[in-house]
Amino acid sequence: MRAVTMTGIDQIAAGNRPDPQAGTDEVLIRVLACAVCRTDLQILRGDLPTHRLPLIPGHQVVGEVLTPGPLQGMRVGLVWLAQACGVCRHCRRGQENLCDHARFTGWDRDGGYAELVTAHKDFVHVLPEGDPVDLAPLLCGGVIGYRSLRIAGIGPKSAGMRLGLYGFGASATIALQIARHWGVQTFVVTRSAAEVDRALELGAAWAGTYDQPLPDLLDAAVTFAPSGDVVVAALRALDKGATVAINAIHLDRIPQFDYDDLWWERSLRSVANVTRADVSEFLALVGPAGVRTQTEVLPRDDAPRALERVETGDVRGAFVLV
Repeated sequence: MRAVTMTGIDQIAAGNRPDPQAGTDEVLIRVLACAVCRTDLQILRGDLPTHRLPLIPGHQVVGEVLTPGPLQGMRVGLVWLAQACGVCRHCRRGQENLCDHARFTGWDRDGGYAELVTAHKDFVHVLPEGDPVDLAPLLCGGVIGYRSLRIAGIGPKSAGMRLGLYGFGASATIALQIARHWGVQTFVVTRSAAEVDRALELGAAWAGTYDQPLPDLLDAAVTFAPSGDVVVAALRALDKGATVAINAIHLDRIPQFDYDDLWWERSLRSVANVTRADVSEFLALVGPAGVRTQTEVLPRDDAPRALERVETGDVRGAFVLV
C-alpha cells in the first residue's frame, strides 16, 4: 500500500509499505480521507515523545470497513483514542480518556496517512452521511472542541452565557457553531484579521485580535493556541467562578501570573483526549447544529508539506488528505 511514514524526528516521506493485517478483535479499513492535526506535527517535531517507529501518522480517519462481519461495508471514523483497557480505575469511572493503558491512533498505532489502516472493532465510530472530506475534521478538532466546551461548563442549558474562544483554527471554528446552536454568546480572540472576519460570519457576538480588549467578562473560555501566554490572557478575562479549558496536548509554557487572576474561584482545566461517549454525543449534534467544516484537500503524498504549512499557520480550516 501507499503510505506516508515517519522514521525519526523530522523525518517523514511517502512510499510503499506492506498491507496491514487485522488481528483478533480488529477490522481492516480502506481509508477514504484523513485530516491533518497539529498533534501530528508535534509528534513529528518531538514535542511529544515518540512511542513507535516507523509510524504512520493521522488520527482523523474516515474509511470503509473491509473485514467480513457486522461492520463490513460501513462508513466509520477513527479518533485519537484507539483503545482503553476498560478495567483501570479511570475506565471504571467512565473516564476512558484518562485510561492508564490507553493507546492512540497515529501515535501508538499506525494511523490514516495510508491507503489501509487497522483498528480495534470497539473503537470505530459509525458516521452520519456526508462527504468523507467534510467528516474527517470532525473526528479530532470537532469532538475535542465539543469536550472542551463541556469541560469549560458550556452545554445545552448555557444559553446567554459569554464564552471566549482563543485561537480560531479548525477546532474553534466547529466549537463556535456548537456554542451558537446552544444560544451561547461567543467572543473570539485571534491573531488574524481574516479570522476575525470569518468568526463574525459564523455568528460570533464579537471578534478581535489579542491587542483588543473584550467588551465584557467571560463566563467560560477555551484556549486553542498552544501558548501559555494565551492561557493567562484568557484567565484574566474571566468573571468570578468561571473556567478556562486548555485545548492543547502540548504547551510551550505557562508564564508566572498573579494569584489575583485566579482568585474568586476561577479555574484552569486541561482537556485530555476524548471518550467514545463524547464522539457519539458530538456526531448527534452535527446535523441539528448545522456544523460545517472548512477544508483544503491535498493528495496523501503531500502530507509532509501540509504539516509544514500547519507549522507556519498557512491553513484555513483543516487539511484533508485523500
